Amino acid sequence: KILEQFVDVFERQSRVLVQKLATLADGATIVDIYPHVGLMTLDVIAETAMGVSVHAQQDAKSDFVQAVNDVTNIVATRFIRPILAFPRVFKLLRPRQYEKQMAGIEIMHHFTEKIIEERRKALQNKNNAVAETASDAPNAEMWDIGLKPRMALLDVLLQSTTTDGQPLTDAQIRDEVNTFMFEGHDTTTSAISFCLYLLSRHADCQRVLFEEIRNHFGTDTSRPIKYADIQQLTYLNCVVKETLRLYPPIPVIGRWLKEELVLPDVTLPPRTNVLILLWQILRDPDVYAEPERFWPERHLEYDERANVYSNIPFSAGPRNCIGQKFAIFEMRTVIVQLLRHYELLPIGAPIQPSIKIVLRSKSGVNVGLKSRVNV
Repeated sequence: KILEQFVDVFERQSRVLVQKLATLADGATIVDIYPHVGLMTLDVIAETAMGVSVHAQQDAKSDFVQAVNDVTNIVATRFIRPILAFPRVFKLLRPRQYEKQMAGIEIMHHFTEKIIEERRKALQNKNNAVAETASDAPNAEMWDIGLKPRMALLDVLLQSTTTDGQPLTDAQIRDEVNTFMFEGHDTTTSAISFCLYLLSRHADCQRVLFEEIRNHFGTDTSRPIKYADIQQLTYLNCVVKETLRLYPPIPVIGRWLKEELVLPDVTLPPRTNVLILLWQILRDPDVYAEPERFWPERHLEYDERANVYSNIPFSAGPRNCIGQKFAIFEMRTVIVQLLRHYELLPIGAPIQPSIKIVLRSKSGVNVGLKSRVNV
């Protein structure tokens, strides 16, 4: 139910993205789509995680938006240079970046803490109002009318307790919200951007997908995209799956062995840190014919039940990505919205994938945009 309500957020924020891109949709301008999508996903995750609007797409230079981008980029740089992972070394070798990171974290913490305080007061006032109204009503159902307000992650955390029944502290809530802000921002930006790039370079696939979208929605681009719509678009689902197979947002994941692991050529002892290359797993020629080819149709007949651990762009098991459904529905909504308004063109430098925690491209994720309708 919550995910259904979040689709409304995806729809509204992706419509803002369409409007922001309109001035670039002349069919000739090279557009690095990554930063544009990044601002939209930041708006989405702020609204769904904290229940607030940060207006990143309208004001990309605000203190909060700049802080998120600064910290994201600095942490990504430290990830690919292991020596910088140690705080003291990082502070010594990169003092300016260290100061920028700490300043960004302080801005984000202050922002989140202020929102937590405001939401806690609002929730308490709401509970008091409900209790007063309910006590006066002969039937409890009399005051429970109309649409319930959308519940953000923050609201859930404010009402949650620890295993011993104690409410979460503000610091615990802040850290959880900030984690979702980062995990749900850059990863979906990567996935959506690479999907748009692939469609721009495969006109036949883009044409099939556009026809599916047009057949379902018709020509009225003002019609909102709903949760039920997304579920009915079969080829869209194939396109999303194939994008995540070729360009998983997190190409490498880590695990810690609790017990001995016997492999054909080596035996790994317990307590070993293991890196799992999802990039390679998802391009296994024993599982996927022509593994380097973008071929969405392969997923029409692919039996995931028979290959449980071969298609795992979000990892697998108890520590898999808890936001995978959120990410997939956000991807689907944004792709539908953009294709309803724009044709994606194959212009600009090709991608040069690079791993900075999240999959990015050294050359940008370049596409051209051509208006289908007057937006």
